[in-house]
Amino acid sequence: MTIGLVGTKIGMTREFIKTGQSVPVTVIKVEKGRVLEVLSKDKRGYTAVQVGFGKIKNSKLTKQMKGVYAKKNTEAKKIIKEFRLDKIDTYKEGNEFGLEILKDKKFVDVRSKTIGKGFAGVMKRWNFGGLRASHGVSVSHRSHGSTGQRQDPGKVFKGKKMAGHMGDKYRTMLNLEIIKSDLDNNLIYLKGSIPGSKNSTIFLRESVKNVRRKTLMEKIESKAKKLASEKGKKK
Repeated sequence: MTIGLVGTKIGMTREFIKTGQSVPVTVIKVEKGRVLEVLSKDKRGYTAVQVGFGKIKNSKLTKQMKGVYAKKNTEAKKIIKEFRLDKIDTYKEGNEFGLEILKDKKFVDVRSKTIGKGFAGVMKRWNFGGLRASHGVSVSHRSHGSTGQRQDPGKVFKGKKMAGHMGDKYRTMLNLEIIKSDLDNNLIYLKGSIPGSKNSTIFLRESVKNVRRKTLMEKIESKAKKLASEKGKKK
């Protein structure tokens, strides 16, 4: 596992690259992370780094957490995340890091909560076709129909697709391309949309997969080189 960051979704906009092409981007404001504790294998059975993100009022803390932060001699943090790492030598209590850890990275993974849709029927939630819209179906055109069997097994199986609460669940999007990073304002611009509403909490990490595809800028550069070589051949 790699160390990650926590941010807030600002919203969506677009970026114009040098060719004049418009790229839809999601803007995320990243919080500075502070190392609260370095966990060794002798202490926990695994090596990890405990990092705190965001600010919170002391009045909102429990007595136990007030004692924890007083002992560590650090300000209270809103979110505490633990990252399991193979090497923890470079991390010490009190160290701070931000967007600079993604400086040379091209792709990231994003985890956030989807927008809650409330109670939804099966046609909206699971894309069911519904019942017949003709004679013989009485006021149940959008219902899910039969849910179980007869006497054997005599129950509805777990995981059966039915009406219920839609959205408001954590989802992970892999291999999102970094279009731009603004280190001065702690902003990162990711290509496309990500789950969640504005001001929702976003978890970022370096892409866990080995992404071989080219970035948008690399594709444009390779296309420009190809066109230049074709022109040279024609001359």
